[in-house]
Order: sequence, then C-alpha cells, then structure tokens
Amino acid sequence: MTITRLQAGPRMSQAVAHGATIYLAGQVADQAKGKSVGEQTTEILAKIDGLLAEAGSDKTRILSATIYLADIATFAEMNSAWEAWVASGHTPARATVEAKLAAPEYTVEIVCVAARTEPTLL
Repeated sequence: MTITRLQAGPRMSQAVAHGATIYLAGQVADQAKGKSVGEQTTEILAKIDGLLAEAGSDKTRILSATIYLADIATFAEMNSAWEAWVASGHTPARATVEAKLAAPEYTVEIVCVAARTEPTLL
C-alpha cells in the first residue's frame, strides 16, 4: 500500500495517510502567544479540518484524539471549544492529559487518527 505524506518537512509530516487511515501530527496554534486555551483550541481544530480535507476526510471520521494541555485546570475551557466543533454523533475515542509542551506559549496540542472518506483520493 502507498504511504502519502502531506506537508512533509525535514523533521516531520503534518499528516501521513496509509490505506484507509490518516495520522495527524500533533497540532498547535500558529499564533499561540498571548492566546487563551480556548482560542488556541479553536485555531488547532481549524487546522485539523484543513489537514483532514487535504487527506480526503473530515472531522466526522476521526477515530481517536489525544489532547495535551499544559495545565489540566484549563480542561473545561478546552472542552468548550472542542464541544462547539465536534460533530454530534461522531465523537471519537479521546484522551486528555497534562504535559509540558514544546514551548511555553503552547497551551494545547491535539493529535488525531482518522479514516479516509475515499481511500483512493491520494
């Protein structure tokens, strides 16, 4: 089976598709500095929408998500943005953990695995 790497860079690809499965790299807000957890979450979810579309899928086909929070006390704020975005009836398996992220301005990072809508698109 073909492996397709999207937005590949020297260190990582933003998404990798293999067969009917799409693996997204951890997504963080591009404009994180000074933004709240809710604002960062909203920006990240928009990035996920774009990557999934590019890979031939959408948020209704997310199988699992792992959410990393720099401070678990912001869980409710992140959940507010998540719940406004996630498609009713299509909620993925999900874990949320507290973790030290790559840079202090990042307060949220989200990783997803999704199914392709059309495996033959890529």
